[in-house]
Amino acid sequence: MKYTGGENFDLHDMLIRGRKLSFSDRVRYFSGFLGELIQKRQSLYMRPITSPADREVEVFDPFTGKPKKMLMFGSNNYLGLANHPYVLEQVQNAIRQYGVGIGGPPLLNGYTSPHRQLEERLSALKNTEDTLIFSSGYGANVGLVTGLANPEDTVIYDEFSHASFCDGLKMMGGKSFRFHHNDLSSLTALLKKHTDLSSNDTFVGVEGVYSMDGDLAPLDKIVPLCKRNGAILLVDDAHGTGVMGKRGRGTAEHFEVEGEVDVIMGTFSKTFGAVGGFVSAAKPVIDYLRFFARSYMFSASLPPVIIAAVLAGLDVIEREPELLRQLRDNVQYAAAGFQKLGFSINPQAAIIALRVPETMNIRKAAYRFHEKGIFVNSIEYPAVPVNQQRFRISMMATHTKEDINRLLECAEEIWSEVRQEGKEVKSLAA
Repeated sequence: MKYTGGENFDLHDMLIRGRKLSFSDRVRYFSGFLGELIQKRQSLYMRPITSPADREVEVFDPFTGKPKKMLMFGSNNYLGLANHPYVLEQVQNAIRQYGVGIGGPPLLNGYTSPHRQLEERLSALKNTEDTLIFSSGYGANVGLVTGLANPEDTVIYDEFSHASFCDGLKMMGGKSFRFHHNDLSSLTALLKKHTDLSSNDTFVGVEGVYSMDGDLAPLDKIVPLCKRNGAILLVDDAHGTGVMGKRGRGTAEHFEVEGEVDVIMGTFSKTFGAVGGFVSAAKPVIDYLRFFARSYMFSASLPPVIIAAVLAGLDVIEREPELLRQLRDNVQYAAAGFQKLGFSINPQAAIIALRVPETMNIRKAAYRFHEKGIFVNSIEYPAVPVNQQRFRISMMATHTKEDINRLLECAEEIWSEVRQEGKEVKSLAA
C-alpha cells in the first residue's frame, strides 16, 4: 500500500487503517506520513537541545540547521533542579567517589549506600516505612501493578491513568475497570459492585496530579472511600512530588492525608530533573515488591550519580522553600494572564493546558511557537482524544515575569492568527 498524502491524514487514520496492513506496509505508510509532516514543517518532535536544562535553552533548529535560543515551557523540571549549582556539585562528587555506572540489578551488586540513603529520604518525604527505586518511572508503574495484583484481583482505575499503569494492567492479565475521570460516583459504583462480588483484593489506581490537564485527584475523598470498601489505594504522584503540599511532599500532603495512602509511586524525571522512579509503602509491601516486581528485579540499578542528583534535589527542596513559592507565583501569574486573554483555565499544579479550537491546525500552531522562540509541547491524538488536543505548558520556578509575558504575547498572536484563518475559510466556503 502506498501513502497518498493529504491534509486531513493523521495518526487516527494510521491506527485505524494500519490494522489491515502488513508490517512492511504499515512502516511504509507511516514513513510517508512522517516525511510529509517534516517537509511541511509540522513535525517538531526530538528537537536536539544543545545546552543545560534551564528557563532558556539552545535548540538545534532542524529547519534552518542553526542553533536557536528558546524559552523553555515544555520541561517538567519544575524547580530548576536539573541545573542547580548544588545539585551539579554533588553529582561531580559522586562521580569521583563511585564512577558513572554500577553494572548490575539491585538484588545483586546494584545496591549502594547512597541507594539506601535515598530510599530512607523518600520514605520520610512520603511518610511511609520504606521505598524501592526503579530505573524508570515507567518501570515503577509496571512493577507496581504486576507485582502487587494477581490475575484474580480487581483493579479499578481512573480513565486518565498514565500509559505505564495501563500497560501494567495488560501484563497483569486480571480484571480491570475504568471509572470516569475524577467521578466519585462512578468509582463508588464500581467499588460496591466488585467488592460485593469478589473475595479477592480490590485495588484503586489514581494520579495525584494528572499530566494532561494538571488537575488533582480528590484524595481527601478517595482515601476514606477506599477504606470503607476495603480497597488498596495506589497513587501515582509523579507530577505532585516536589510541587504539591506546603513543603512539596506531594498531593497527599496537599489534601492532608499523609500516611493514609497505601502505596505511592513517584518519578525522578519531573521535579528532580533526572530519571528513574520509586514506590513507597509499608515495609512488608516494599520487601514483597523487591522480589515480585519484575521490572525491579531484572533492570540494572540507577547509577550512583543519578542517586546523588536526587539526594541533592531533596536537600534543595528542604533548604530553599522559596523555589516552591516562586513556582506557585509563576503559575498564578501565567494563569491570570491566560484568563485575561480569554482562556478557560484553572491550574492546580504546575501544568497549564491550552485546549486548541477545532479550527486550529495544532501542528502549524506548534511551528509558530517554535518560530517565535517558545518551546512548548503539542499534545496530539492518540495521547489525547482527537477533540481534546492541546498545548501543555510546564511552568518552572526559574521563569521570570518577562519570560511569562513573552509566552502570553505569543499565544495571543497565534490564537488571533487562527481566528483570522477561520474567518477566511468560512468566507471562501460561502
